[in-house]
Amino acid sequence: MDEEIEQYILDHIDAEGEVLAGIYRSTHIHQLYPRMCSGHLQGRMLKMLTRMIAPRMVLELGTYTGYSALCIAEGLADDSCHVHTVEIDDEMEDLIRSNFARSAYGHRITLHIGDALELLPGISEKFDMALIDANKRDYVEYYELTLPLMRQGGFIIADNTLWSGKVADIEGKIDAQTAGILRFNDHVAADPRVEKVIIPIRDGLTIIRKIAD
Repeated sequence: MDEEIEQYILDHIDAEGEVLAGIYRSTHIHQLYPRMCSGHLQGRMLKMLTRMIAPRMVLELGTYTGYSALCIAEGLADDSCHVHTVEIDDEMEDLIRSNFARSAYGHRITLHIGDALELLPGISEKFDMALIDANKRDYVEYYELTLPLMRQGGFIIADNTLWSGKVADIEGKIDAQTAGILRFNDHVAADPRVEKVIIPIRDGLTIIRKIAD
């Protein structure tokens, strides 16, 4: 997105909030891959989608520094609703818990440390909404493990599905992450169990609605 257009959008949407702004800034100062943090625009989008979907239970794959989980938690109707978020990097645990503790919405989130590919088969809970934002190589596998956990009419949101435009520029060698996103996009596009649309916000959000088992 053009920087001037993005700034115009940011100037005309809800404020990010002090805690989220602090997490975003800290992520960019201290973390190796700060672009993985959702940020103001996408964060407000996640909150709005949560308001619209009105989920009782939410699953997130890929917590990172906790920004997106907090945006979703902020959008929940009340404290009877909950977010379960899974992060594979155990070295991030203390930071994530600290960030959740700073927010008025952190108590609506349960953090699980481990590999989602190993944890998901043991989950019996049903979810109304899910966010997939973990290892791009494994997006299809995450999707196939998540879809059975979704209630009928539930929504899966997949991040980074335009992957900096690499999905449309595949001449020459394709790296493993791009290959994973391409495989996922093709897989979802051909899946009759769901309705789907890709929104070209930031790095691409695919919104997927479960219509059949």
